[in-house]
Amino acid sequence: MRLRRPRHDDRAEWAVCSLLLDYPGGDLDARLARVDALWPHLSVAAARALAPLRAHLGSGDGAQREREYVETFDLRRRATLYLTYWTAGDTRSRGGEMLAIATRYRESGSVPPASESPDHLAVVLDFASTVDPAAGRALLEEYRVALEMLRSSLAESGSPYRGALDAVCGTLGPVTDQQTTRARRLAAEGPPVEAVGTGVGPFNPTIPPRRAPAAVHERGA
Repeated sequence: MRLRRPRHDDRAEWAVCSLLLDYPGGDLDARLARVDALWPHLSVAAARALAPLRAHLGSGDGAQREREYVETFDLRRRATLYLTYWTAGDTRSRGGEMLAIATRYRESGSVPPASESPDHLAVVLDFASTVDPAAGRALLEEYRVALEMLRSSLAESGSPYRGALDAVCGTLGPVTDQQTTRARRLAAEGPPVEAVGTGVGPFNPTIPPRRAPAAVHERGA
């Protein structure tokens, strides 16, 4: 039986991963300072997984980091951070899934971000770490197959962002046989396909490019 670590450890790791997985825009230095403040609260395993990414984002110029982020997540569909794409692809049901996630945010007393889709992993992790850990964990578990697919894709490309997925998955339960089967099928067939507009095939979704940092959830109606 897998023993759960104290929940405050998970919240710290989710917060750090959210900060590191957000678009590396002009506020990156401030975000890295928050990462450093949270670092003592990470587990040894998470700190080890995240150290290369923290060092990587702290080096190089801003334009280089932004270009690398776009090339990693916006131009490579097998590494999208939009979780509902993995489960719904470019189908009509994807909008329903995003609405369901936004509804969970509202039910927990937070306002869904206006500048980013509610299914973006950085947003889900921010919600889990700062608003409702239980509801956030449930969302992460629900999209565990998507997380594992993203983790595998980043590992194959040798991306330093892979460490963030290792840390996130380390806070969750073991992968089930059913999830393993779903992941294998998804890897072989791609996400669900439905003719929406141009009727593109698997791993060619209509995902809006993101440039503004993901909004932090605010308490309120």
